[in-house]
Amino acid sequence: MFKTQFKVQAKWSAKDALDISVNGKTHQVFIDDKSPLTISAAKAFKGDESKYNPEDLLLSALTSCHMMSYFYVCAQNGIELIDYKDEAVGVLELKADGSGAFTSVILNPIITISNKKNIDKAVSLHKEANKLCFIANSCNFPITHNAIINVLDEK
Repeated sequence: MFKTQFKVQAKWSAKDALDISVNGKTHQVFIDDKSPLTISAAKAFKGDESKYNPEDLLLSALTSCHMMSYFYVCAQNGIELIDYKDEAVGVLELKADGSGAFTSVILNPIITISNKKNIDKAVSLHKEANKLCFIANSCNFPITHNAIINVLDEK
């Protein structure tokens, strides 16, 4: 079994939060050798809507991981991808006590492939990609895929 570790450092300061130009929930996340991310709570939770929020980042991680897993299974199956875009939608439910959780995510990938003979296989590979996706495997809510497959050349 292969194991690897990832590290992220979050930093917040009361001094920065007192600055009227900074929302009190705004902070930075540092990942080695990468540009820092400035993050806040979502607008619905009185955060700075111009900043990334943890919910955005969870959906970003999920759609990105699925896309890369999909690239992998397509390559294994000889499917040439021309274009890929996705609009992920997640439902977050809050409880009366203030806790909450994502209850579902729908990925809506629109993919262009080079050969119409591969349409059915291209659709079915989303299930395989979901099985391989590290982030999907770490989630406790259902993730569904509403894939649309376009063909560049009618081979």
